[in-house]
Amino acid sequence: MDDGVSLIEAGTPAFRRTALALAAAGFSTFAVLYGVQPLLPVYAAEFGVSPAESSLALSLPCGVLAVALLFVSPVSEVWGRKPVMLASLLASAVLTIVAAVVPSWHGFLVLRALTGLAASGLPAVAMAYLGEEMHGRSIGLSMGLLVGGNAIGGMSGRLIAGIVADHASWRIGIGTIGVLALVAAIAFWWALPPSRSFTAHRMAWREVPGTFGRHFRDDGLPWLFAEAFLLMGGFVCIYNYIGFRLLDPPFSLSQTAIGAIFVVYLFGTASSTVTGEVASRLGRRKVLWLAIGVALAGILMTLAQSLWVVVLGIVVTTVGFFGAHSVASSWIGRRALRDRAQASSVYLCLYYLGSSALGTMGGWFFAHAGWSGVVAFVGCLYGLALAIALRLSRLPPLVPAT
Repeated sequence: MDDGVSLIEAGTPAFRRTALALAAAGFSTFAVLYGVQPLLPVYAAEFGVSPAESSLALSLPCGVLAVALLFVSPVSEVWGRKPVMLASLLASAVLTIVAAVVPSWHGFLVLRALTGLAASGLPAVAMAYLGEEMHGRSIGLSMGLLVGGNAIGGMSGRLIAGIVADHASWRIGIGTIGVLALVAAIAFWWALPPSRSFTAHRMAWREVPGTFGRHFRDDGLPWLFAEAFLLMGGFVCIYNYIGFRLLDPPFSLSQTAIGAIFVVYLFGTASSTVTGEVASRLGRRKVLWLAIGVALAGILMTLAQSLWVVVLGIVVTTVGFFGAHSVASSWIGRRALRDRAQASSVYLCLYYLGSSALGTMGGWFFAHAGWSGVVAFVGCLYGLALAIALRLSRLPPLVPAT
């Protein structure tokens, strides 16, 4: 869209402020969501629950977030993009601080579910903001930076929680994440430029189901939605249960060492940015299937008995996943010519439903077949994702609306 409004281009002060704001938002949202992931073995031991039950600390907020995404995007059409994102960041930070002191497992899960509800105001709305405010030449890079900021948040939350849990307690670790998320929310409020290509308007709520249904009649969008479900579900399975494997012989790592493994998210940050830029130049059809193939190779590498090969496999999986997610999410913004916020929310709904449903399902495979069962399950998910990507590579180019 142009309409006489100056869109944001890479290299400008507005671009740098937007990148800073969304990096802070990504840190806040993904630190509070995924900071619990390396602590799943701790929860299993402290509260006397199974690995699959302990995964509810992550799966439950992701599931609530997935459903809430379908409602929060239309709300942002009325209230505006920045106000909805800011409210989301503040609420999720405060709920995380409260969750650090609640005594019971069920009370903790209730607060985690509310955190997922609060966090729903950021992901799809941020994608819609970029789709509206960024110039077409810069949207691939900006979306890559957004995904990269999410990766840094996820990595930092996991790393902080794992290290603090080993030296103090998991409660102090989660409380620390909540305070840092609050600071990041304030940075977001200060840095993000107000919307210039968007005007808030009254929403005809009876028309909302139709706007969602329109996206499923597109030739490409339903397949991209399926990619979100499969890719995120498999990726979360790997990270949910690798800690259980590495705590046991022959590795017998400490909680700090397991938390440190999440530093490989830095590779995901670089991968999302670089892959987004490459896809803008070479075409998403040529890059998506390759990124998924890289992730699949990394998943198979984690079967090794050598710690270094396992860690390398996690690195390769992370690089492939974030590259594929960067390409698919930016493709949504270009493919959906209307109601971009709703299209983004459907993509992310399936993304987090995959995290919730498949992430917990992986616990059944781990309980019955160990790590090889998890790899077989995730390998099937990524094999199907690869087949879909190859189908998308044959998709005819979209004819722009005139």
